[in-house]
Amino acid sequence: MASGLLMLLDDITTILDDIAVLTKVAAKKTAGVLGDDLALNAQQVSGVDASRELPVVWAVAKGSLVNKAILVPVALALSAFTPGWVIVSLLMIGGLYLCYEGCEKLAHKFLHSAEAKAHEKELHEAVVTPEIDMVALEKQKIKGAIRTDFILSAEIIVITLGTVTSSPFLTQLLVLVSISMLMTVGVYGLVAGIVKLDDLGTRLVKSGPEGPESTFKQKLGYGILTAAPYLMKFLSIAGTAAMFLVGGGIIGHGIPVLHHLIEEGVHHAAEIATVGAVLASVTEMLLNAIIGLVAGSIVLLIVTGVKRLLPSTDKAAASHH
Repeated sequence: MASGLLMLLDDITTILDDIAVLTKVAAKKTAGVLGDDLALNAQQVSGVDASRELPVVWAVAKGSLVNKAILVPVALALSAFTPGWVIVSLLMIGGLYLCYEGCEKLAHKFLHSAEAKAHEKELHEAVVTPEIDMVALEKQKIKGAIRTDFILSAEIIVITLGTVTSSPFLTQLLVLVSISMLMTVGVYGLVAGIVKLDDLGTRLVKSGPEGPESTFKQKLGYGILTAAPYLMKFLSIAGTAAMFLVGGGIIGHGIPVLHHLIEEGVHHAAEIATVGAVLASVTEMLLNAIIGLVAGSIVLLIVTGVKRLLPSTDKAAASHH
């Protein structure tokens, strides 16, 4: 009986060790989505009344948990009852979507900058107008953030599933649950911290006398208020870059020819004396980013072409009737 208990404990320890290792690997692979998740959710929450920021973050976090409660069983069912190529196909679609979204962001930034600025101005005017229905605005922002979270959560779950697809069912379940909880707590904990940075900075600034006699706390407050907008910009840039790196990595790994080219490039870079290890890592990231940029551009062109064709198709149909 004692030996049986020891064997059981050994099995449990082995499973927990596998879960820890696989969760770490999955977290590393999904970390790219994290930057974008942070930036997008922080932007979605910004603009509501300061006293309502944390309740809004909490509402979106609860929505995120519901999203993952739906996605995890669906992912496990796909893993259990469908061929392996289905998961690979979903991974590739997820990778292409990430690359497309990254290219769409760049196109919107550089090709439609005037429209983006006009939209931002409209939002700002809506928020500062006293007549605006803040409750409706808040609900709209929460719904938008939860929709965004669903897409990003699906990407995280699919990437994680690709990491544990050959593991036993219990390991798959525990790793998916672990990643879901880790990402939800991590993302929305950080989002809560980011959206309250302004409040923290303002409180520190008001904590003592103004002018040359200002205290260290006040100087720190001024520093936080100055840095907060740059932090948001950095998160947005890092999130966009991560889309190409993660998406390109998924596509490169899923297409044998590209995977072979990446491995060859990394191998040649690693052979360079002294800086080989660093150069190999940089080469892999650069090649993944190039693949992501090319793939995203192709998908963006296709989507844009289809969107332009649809209105003309509708008009043709209307005139026919």
